[in-house]
Amino acid sequence: MKVVFAFTIILYAEKVIMSEKILYNKYSDYLKQRYGEKVYKLPINLPVTCPNRMDGGGCTFCAEAGTGFEAMHSSVSVKDQIMQTKLLIARRYHAKKYIAYFQNYTNTFLPLDVFYRYIKEAAEIEDIVEISVSTRPDCIRGDYMEALREIGKQYRTAVTIELGLQTVNYHTLDSISRGHGIAEFIDAVLTIQKYGFPICAHVILNLPGDTMRDSNETARFLSALRVNIVKLHSLYVPKNTRLSEAYENGTITLCSKEEYIRRLAGFLEYLSPDIIVERLFSRVPEEEAVFSNWGTSWWKLHDEAMDYMTEHGSYQGRRFQYLNGAALCKLESGGC
Repeated sequence: MKVVFAFTIILYAEKVIMSEKILYNKYSDYLKQRYGEKVYKLPINLPVTCPNRMDGGGCTFCAEAGTGFEAMHSSVSVKDQIMQTKLLIARRYHAKKYIAYFQNYTNTFLPLDVFYRYIKEAAEIEDIVEISVSTRPDCIRGDYMEALREIGKQYRTAVTIELGLQTVNYHTLDSISRGHGIAEFIDAVLTIQKYGFPICAHVILNLPGDTMRDSNETARFLSALRVNIVKLHSLYVPKNTRLSEAYENGTITLCSKEEYIRRLAGFLEYLSPDIIVERLFSRVPEEEAVFSNWGTSWWKLHDEAMDYMTEHGSYQGRRFQYLNGAALCKLESGGC
């Protein structure tokens, strides 16, 4: 019995490993290939806000603290935030290389000289191999990209830009008070690509009002724009937000867990196989939300999604045959 049990564990482990490698292009594998070993993100919280919060109260799902649940307070210097978090991770995981992740709010919504100083402070620290800047599409401009390129060259540090898109359904963008449309995202991507920085697009697959078609079209849109990385979020409902009021009043409904997994599989099928997938579900402390991941742990959701994709023969890029003049294949005798 012990031998059979051990064999079962080995088979399960092999199944998980093979599923992750075959079913989608995993971010951790990309980092290992790029840097030669496992790399850890260190969240940094700057004393910055968001133009959308100033003009219209922010997105309906945005809590007062933003998304920096794991970060230290913004009053702590960038260097101290990095060094203290780095120490904890190094002790636990014996890590040697790190990404300085400017995570919360809109990190380019700062005067250029102030922004430059914060980024430079992170780049100067030993073992920081990459700077990752999270921001909005309407806060991307050439002079800020020039500043990042200058710092990257000076300190031999890679730079990645993370942009919040959420969905290509502009009706949904309006309903969640996103404060920008599709044109701003396209403009931001084209500007960033001039500087050669990898782009990570953030997408929420279960926004109220969106359907399976919206999630599929979002994957097609990002593939056509040739973004480099996507970070997928399952919508959670933070406390004390306009979204939480609507959720508790019953004026909005969220799709089921099973529907989210179907959308996730569909999204990945239409996504270019070259695009890296950083995350499949959100992670948020349950005490901060009135709804989070259908009351299911992140790892269980991950396993259920992998099982669903395996059962249905689903994998990233399965339906990626729609670019490069795909209709011209009809003129060719053997097809494309």
